[in-house]
Amino acid sequence: MIEQIKQTADYIRKQVQEIPTTAIILGTGLGALVDHIDDKKYIPYKEIPNFPVSTVEGHSGNLIFGRLGKTPVIAMQGRFHYYEGYDMKQVTFPVRVMKELGVDTLFVSNAAGGMNKEFKVGDIMIITDHINLFPENPLRGKNHNELGPRFPAMTEAYSKELVKLADTIAAEKSIRVMHGVYVGVTGPTFETPAEYEFFRIIGGDAVGMSTVPEVIVANHAGMRVFGVSVITDLGGKDVTEVPTHEEVQKAAQQAQPKMMEIMRELVTRAKA
Repeated sequence: MIEQIKQTADYIRKQVQEIPTTAIILGTGLGALVDHIDDKKYIPYKEIPNFPVSTVEGHSGNLIFGRLGKTPVIAMQGRFHYYEGYDMKQVTFPVRVMKELGVDTLFVSNAAGGMNKEFKVGDIMIITDHINLFPENPLRGKNHNELGPRFPAMTEAYSKELVKLADTIAAEKSIRVMHGVYVGVTGPTFETPAEYEFFRIIGGDAVGMSTVPEVIVANHAGMRVFGVSVITDLGGKDVTEVPTHEEVQKAAQQAQPKMMEIMRELVTRAKA
């Protein structure tokens, strides 16, 4: 794996003149943030050595380099999911490459189903913690000390400093934001009403099929992490609506202008 990481990073360095220290992983329906990146250079995943290729509708497959405001960024336009059949090493491989390139701050976004009774469809939830219900941890197996410690702490998996900064920006822009715990599950099925209730009882506010593996690896690598979910549907025993992937994408697209306002300002101030 070490050789693959270095090989991939070396390939990218040859394609890009300036390597950013900030990276963004864009989730379902949130790819329009790319439109706000200037001086873009696209590298399709299929051209990058050792990279998987996204197979999910709504997920493009490009690594994008450019500037968000004045801040140089790497943006993943489309991520990889455990439910697609990839193992955890493949799902999190891009984060390993980012660290090798010098990235120290990672922003992740996703679409999630809400079970917090105060949430509404279209809400933006700043992730303050997560519950990992994936059957495999991306750090399972031999630990390479040059990548991170054998037993990394997850006490502050999501940077409190960046959460506080995002709250300040949201208040300045009069954007409603919620805080919550993200539950990571395998998918690809949407959850049953009983599962939503279970996740709520154990402390979850929203549930999704991504993010947790990448955040674990980012913490293992010593990165600062900020995560945000767009609440695209609601679940529980008192919810009768049946979610579809199309509705999830639509809700995410409707919420994304607010999310982009926060993210664009946050990326700039986080590096100030």
